[in-house]
Amino acid sequence: MAATVVRVAKVSDAEALADIYNHEVTTGTATFDLVPRDVEDQRRWITERSGAYPAVVAERDGVVVGFGSLSRYRDRPAYATTVEDSVYVHDGHRGGGVGRALLDDLVARAQDHGFHTIVARIAEGQEASVALHRACGFELVGVEREIGRKFGRWLDVVVMQRMLG
Repeated sequence: MAATVVRVAKVSDAEALADIYNHEVTTGTATFDLVPRDVEDQRRWITERSGAYPAVVAERDGVVVGFGSLSRYRDRPAYATTVEDSVYVHDGHRGGGVGRALLDDLVARAQDHGFHTIVARIAEGQEASVALHRACGFELVGVEREIGRKFGRWLDVVVMQRMLG
């Protein structure tokens, strides 16, 4: 199996990221977005992420197979030391360590930027994501009941958290 290389996302990655993300928009519940992003939307999204709130990609043999990001948890100043992570893996590369490489990188970046805690909000049914976060030191802190609606059904969201040293 090819090694996974994680690096900061570039605008030239936009098409690959949009493909990965839009698969979840149209077929899954890893995102609650309902409208696919076009490549220009994805370019803008990448451009907006830098510094303490980066977007990163995972590559295998030079091909983008996943991406992740850190985002502000909430806008109010008291939440400034908390971030939320997001991780998306191409459906043909799941179960091979790509998600782990991305999440390990995001945790290290959050620590390097001095954040106090990372929160993950994971839709019900995303057991692989729950297991990934658990393996990376996240703990279950709650469940938000029927907080989202997609594909004609209500969805719960599992909330997990990792305190940083």
